[in-house]
Amino acid sequence: MRYDTSPTARALLALEAIQDSPGITAERLGDHLGVSERAARRYVAILREADLPIESVTGPHGGYRVGRGLRLPPLMFTAAEALGLVMAVLEGHRGAADPTELVGAALSKILRVLPQQVAEPVRAVRRVTGPPPDPSLRVDPAVTAQLVEACTRSRRVRLDYRLEDGRQRPMEIDPWAVVLRHSRWYLLGWSQTSDAQRALRVDRVRSVFTTSVTFDPPEDLDALRTLEEHLPQGWRHDVDVLLRADLDEATRWIPRSLGRLEPVEGGVRLRATTDEPEWYARQLAVTPLTFEVVGSPALVQATEDLAARLVKSAGAVDATPNDPADR
Repeated sequence: MRYDTSPTARALLALEAIQDSPGITAERLGDHLGVSERAARRYVAILREADLPIESVTGPHGGYRVGRGLRLPPLMFTAAEALGLVMAVLEGHRGAADPTELVGAALSKILRVLPQQVAEPVRAVRRVTGPPPDPSLRVDPAVTAQLVEACTRSRRVRLDYRLEDGRQRPMEIDPWAVVLRHSRWYLLGWSQTSDAQRALRVDRVRSVFTTSVTFDPPEDLDALRTLEEHLPQGWRHDVDVLLRADLDEATRWIPRSLGRLEPVEGGVRLRATTDEPEWYARQLAVTPLTFEVVGSPALVQATEDLAARLVKSAGAVDATPNDPADR
């Protein structure tokens, strides 16, 4: 590999190579940089003159590694490595998205020293991050990095997407944002294939090809809000619920991810769709609102089953007063 660049840049590339391959020999380092072994040793000397702890590894051929010093040497990240690190931190620590928290502040320091083309896509992901996900769900950072870059450049992508039944489907998407919400990473955008807004699970994206076609994303996009409003739509069972409350009270208790709220005579109508009516019934049950399920057979049945189970869990109640003579 040959680099036509300045001595300073080559010295940094030498540092990156040593970090990536501890014990790399001067000969291999020269081959990597496209220079002679002698020139490679000179770049190592430049790093040492900058007080970076580059150690020589003993052995038949010798080699170099980054040792421990009084200060942290420069870290070299690829876009996929940086995004993978940030994703892992966001997924594993609730305070990582908040720069005022300890972990969030440390993450901000890393972002400040990354190159712009690496840092900006990472910041884009951080800005639209919701609560941390289930750690058992992981996505490919390299795929995610491609999607984030396409979002920031407003470039259409072609995807191979795995559907819920396991089939692969090619799709063309105008990507707006990559969003972390609860347990999953989503790609929010406009599907040219379906001519509709879509929220795709990133863990189901098998491959990405970024095209040269550009698009205009929605102005002032609130990606997390748009995603939450989109998620209750397009599922198998209709949801139609009348809430006996005003709109302010309903909005306080019903999250956007449960559906769309519409003021009507006598209360507020909650409309959505779901693949899990039992789960949906439990979400309604934990609110203090009085509600009536309207025209949703699967949700009606799920609500009745939940009510029967709760009554059974409370135990049989003897409504007959005790006879004082029995005491």
